[in-house]
Amino acid sequence: MTKISIIMFSGTADKLMPVGVLASAAAGLGYEVEIFATFWGLLALKKDAPQPDVSKDYGPMAEMFKKIMQEKNMPSFIDLLRQAKEIGNVKIYACAQTFDMMGLKKEDLVDIVDDVIGAMEYLEKSKDADINLFI
Repeated sequence: MTKISIIMFSGTADKLMPVGVLASAAAGLGYEVEIFATFWGLLALKKDAPQPDVSKDYGPMAEMFKKIMQEKNMPSFIDLLRQAKEIGNVKIYACAQTFDMMGLKKEDLVDIVDDVIGAMEYLEKSKDADINLFI
């Protein structure tokens, strides 16, 4: 079985959406998917997190991108990840160090997070991945 490892560190919509899309596509292909959420990527998984904004790196295009996503009624990245988990073998892990640093509790996170693990444990889990992404 093909395995994909995604390290999700960004908290902007233009980077979180591809995580959801790629996880869904990989699950649809029958791949095993493991996502390690750290820093801003982990904060985007908080229950009370605001809807992620588009990166200011896009300048004036950021507002256009945001408007198009709304007009096209794009699902949130959380909904995409939830769908991916319904389709196939998708695991989402919260980075223990970021989790502790931010003073989070498991109940602070959305229900799609499977566990809180350290970087060493994630690296051990993902060492046999065929595809590795850092988004």
